[in-house]
Amino acid sequence: MTIAITGATGQLGRLIVERLKTRVEPARLRALVRTPAKAADLGIQALEADYDRPSTLAAALAGVDTLMLVSSSEVGRRTAQHRHVIEAARAAGVRRIVYTSLLRADTSALSLAGEHRDTERMLKDAGLGWTILRNGWYTENYMGSVAGALAGGELVGTVGQGRIASASRADYAAAAAVVLTEAGHEKQTYELAGDTAYTLEELAAELSRQTGRTIPYRHVSEADYAAFLATHGLPPELARAIASWDAEASRGALYDDGRRLSRLIGRPTTPLADSVTAALNA
Repeated sequence: MTIAITGATGQLGRLIVERLKTRVEPARLRALVRTPAKAADLGIQALEADYDRPSTLAAALAGVDTLMLVSSSEVGRRTAQHRHVIEAARAAGVRRIVYTSLLRADTSALSLAGEHRDTERMLKDAGLGWTILRNGWYTENYMGSVAGALAGGELVGTVGQGRIASASRADYAAAAAVVLTEAGHEKQTYELAGDTAYTLEELAAELSRQTGRTIPYRHVSEADYAAFLATHGLPPELARAIASWDAEASRGALYDDGRRLSRLIGRPTTPLADSVTAALNA
């Protein structure tokens, strides 16, 4: 049985490959990437597979039993890109696709949700086996703000008292490896999130504790947060998108208390304090 992983040189994809290598022989794994040379350090077969070039997908998927479809990073183009992969997988005789979706994608108000809903629908209509991993927020999304908070003396956001049940990429990668290599997950949709939710005020308090400095959280409006991000170098469109996601988080879009992720991986999810330590050491 061959397991193929799309986006295998990405931040999540690499972690999934490393977890899989602890569970199956590397010879059973295949990295599907745009530039195979960049996958040389993965220690598994790497083949060219470009979401935007369907002609590359047929050869890459030949002989594959299970496909790990890591969602494209190109927001706005995902539906078409994922359609190309799903159609090629069906033509190649792939038995099952595991897909990284979004927490409560069917009802989420996050602007990211629409393309995930489209992909979930395509998967279910394709006539293949499927498993949907509705990943919550990555803790690393907020750890990227640590350096700026230290430099500016405050953590700025528009989440208010919204609680974020994030988990580390390593946690989500571990869940993917379990689902890819164990029986009993076919036609299942899993809502995955961290065990312990936190507010950005609590994140700021943890940052203060570990640095010995007072780093407060400052809540601003969605528009002001978008402007703040733009003044710190983000393209205006991306700044507005991030601000909208935080605003939805204030209304519960990133909260979940089901603990399905920790049950899948057989251990607690990575504590926020550990992620803060890693960010400070980086």
